[in-house]
Amino acid sequence: MPPTCAVLKKRVVTAAICGLVVGLGSIAGASEGRVAPLSERVTGAGVVVVATPSSMSASWKENAFGDKLIVSRFTLHVEETLKGTPAADVALDLEGGTLDGFTLRVSSLPTLVPGERAVFFLDAVDGGAYHAHLQGQGILKLDDQNFVKGTSLSLDEIRRVAVSAAN
Repeated sequence: MPPTCAVLKKRVVTAAICGLVVGLGSIAGASEGRVAPLSERVTGAGVVVVATPSSMSASWKENAFGDKLIVSRFTLHVEETLKGTPAADVALDLEGGTLDGFTLRVSSLPTLVPGERAVFFLDAVDGGAYHAHLQGQGILKLDDQNFVKGTSLSLDEIRRVAVSAAN
């Protein structure tokens, strides 16, 4: 006996919903990307430091695609060098910030404020500044007990990985 029109309609709607859920799930998964292991971050970055931003200034910059973006330049006071030979103070450019009444928040980058101590995995860019290696994966904010905020990863473990990656 052939299915009725109502049964066919339910099957089509169910198939469409399933397709939509699967499609959106794969888009969401693809946009998050994979989390790079700590050793890969250390190896890939040109410089790894424990530092505290001491100042910040925002400006309009044009990216490689011609988009005008707000870029915040932080001066990082380096407390400890885990890889590379940076100066005592280095410039870090991060997309995002507030300028001329506009705020840009980049979802793949953490917000950063002067005084927030962190481990920074950095790559040099033209003009003597640095960018965070692997975007937000290149900034690990530390709490008062030297753990990455919200995790059980300690600064001592990051140091061990940095030493082992150098060998």
